[in-house]
Amino acid sequence: MSSSPPPPPPSQARVQALDALRGLALGGILVVNITQLAYMYRYDATVSGLIVDVGFHQRFFPIFSFLFGIGSALFLESAQRRAKRPRLVLLRRLVILAGFGVLHHLAQPGEALLPYAVFGILFLLPASYLPRAAVLVLGVVCSAAALAVAGGGILLVPGLFLLGTAAARSGLVRDIEQRPGMLTGLLVTGLVTAAPMALWYLTMPLQERFFGYGGPVAAVAGLSTAMAYSGGFLLSLRTRTGAAACRALAPLGRMALTNYVTATALVLLLIGPLGMVESESYGVVFALAAAIIAVQAGFSSWWLGRFRYGPLEWLWRCGTWWQAVPLRASGPGEPPASAGPSGEPPSPHRVHTGARKALR
Repeated sequence: MSSSPPPPPPSQARVQALDALRGLALGGILVVNITQLAYMYRYDATVSGLIVDVGFHQRFFPIFSFLFGIGSALFLESAQRRAKRPRLVLLRRLVILAGFGVLHHLAQPGEALLPYAVFGILFLLPASYLPRAAVLVLGVVCSAAALAVAGGGILLVPGLFLLGTAAARSGLVRDIEQRPGMLTGLLVTGLVTAAPMALWYLTMPLQERFFGYGGPVAAVAGLSTAMAYSGGFLLSLRTRTGAAACRALAPLGRMALTNYVTATALVLLLIGPLGMVESESYGVVFALAAAIIAVQAGFSSWWLGRFRYGPLEWLWRCGTWWQAVPLRASGPGEPPASAGPSGEPPSPHRVHTGARKALR
């Protein structure tokens, strides 16, 4: 095992709004994953199926990918203050994520963890040597190329990673919910673009829509809708209802890895008894997704009230820092553990101090 990392800087509060947005994206992704795991592809058969196609498909993975870029940039920023070779720490983090992805792929072919890890190694690590402006330009170029050449899909991920990284390095994300003008612009731009693109998509032949995913038209519609969803949701956090939603979804987003993997297990366990395999029961899809998200949100809140990290997040951090990271939350009378936006472990000094208090 390597030596312990140096003590961390003063504690940084997590960006709760981004955790909540990540939780929202998990819910949207789950709706699409249920249809894929149950081999439900007749989106034109019912109104509910059409809602899945136009309202969910390709709408939430851009949000999750953008947030992954933000999280990786914040993690590297923290690692640069804590480790002599921060990029090696980030590489280890991505390699471990790839391991989770390989195992998850056995249950859900086409899952996201493995490609996220691969694209992270190929794009995020090299981008860490570039100035912010160059990362932004490269993100725009990669996104445009993915739309033009491949019609979006998984090849959109590198560009979104880079755009998220550029946003994090600009400092915009630390108080993003306090920027109503920017969020309103995001919402309006997304809606103005999404509406005509979605209508265009619906005029396309069914075979192109459901088997080719609509190419660039569907991808642009998905990206612009994701912008609108993000802007609208973050604006809503300024209201009492939005604040309540944030409190419910933020724990879900903090345990995104655990919840993403366990949702697959729950779906595979339930789609058979519910008669969903190769069916057109899209209304049941929404009910199942809502039930899973509600259970996971409640469990996540309960768990994080007692532990610092989710179960898989804890394993991920132990491997990333190549040391055992304390899991239990601070006890009464102890200072809270330092866990910044990237969830880095607390300093060894603080852990040892807590242990001495417990012995006394």
